[in-house]
Amino acid sequence: MPGELRSHSAGSTLVLTLHNPEQRNALSPDMYAAGVEALNGAEGSRDIRAVVLTGSGGHFCAGGSLQRLQANRAKEPAVQIESIEALHSWIEAIRTFPKPVIAAVEGAAAGAGFSLALACDLVVAARDAIFAASYSQVGLSPDGGLSWQLARALPRQLASEWLMRGERLGAERLHQAGLVNLLCERGRALDQALTLADGLAARAPNALASIKELLAEAPQSTLDTQLALERDHFVRNLHHPNAGAAIEAFLARSKPSRH
Repeated sequence: MPGELRSHSAGSTLVLTLHNPEQRNALSPDMYAAGVEALNGAEGSRDIRAVVLTGSGGHFCAGGSLQRLQANRAKEPAVQIESIEALHSWIEAIRTFPKPVIAAVEGAAAGAGFSLALACDLVVAARDAIFAASYSQVGLSPDGGLSWQLARALPRQLASEWLMRGERLGAERLHQAGLVNLLCERGRALDQALTLADGLAARAPNALASIKELLAEAPQSTLDTQLALERDHFVRNLHHPNAGAAIEAFLARSKPSRH
């Protein structure tokens, strides 16, 4: 049975579930396209305040199917180029999506599954979850933006170790490195991610969208450029109805309404 991306709503959160349990939720181009489509639909929905990405059957994602990759070796390189570009379109869609995206990781997050988890804004992981960038073990190099993510988050020597050796990494180690936000007991990652999403739903969505955009722009911005961006976002958000309601509620010690 081919893998698929399933979706359902949990309150104001859209839950996207990688479903290919026989192969630990190995990815396929159909999943990439469905992921982009789901985010495009959620972006325009006032009812959806956050997205949680998770996997079925006790695992997050084993990455790309080695059987499919082996088959693609017999085809023109353009076939694999098209597949990777589809994955990268989904990664870019997550990064530019104006609402929080939370990864809920159980079991394995390997290869492109590791990339997919780190593309999310926040990561919740079971304490016994395992992350692995095992590309080098099968003669490959990273995709899905993993080298970019690790190079930004870690010292070069540590990023080199993780990618070159490709060893299994426990969730505790990623938490210590600042790549996992919350640790939880096995089987609780989705519940914890939904609780986190509910908390974010209480924040002004325009402010969260600004934070996400500012963080995306910061690495390539000069200080002067970033200060100008912060100024523009701050003034725009100050004059949004959410700021008026939130400031008034804060001063009155009550809960604001959101728009």
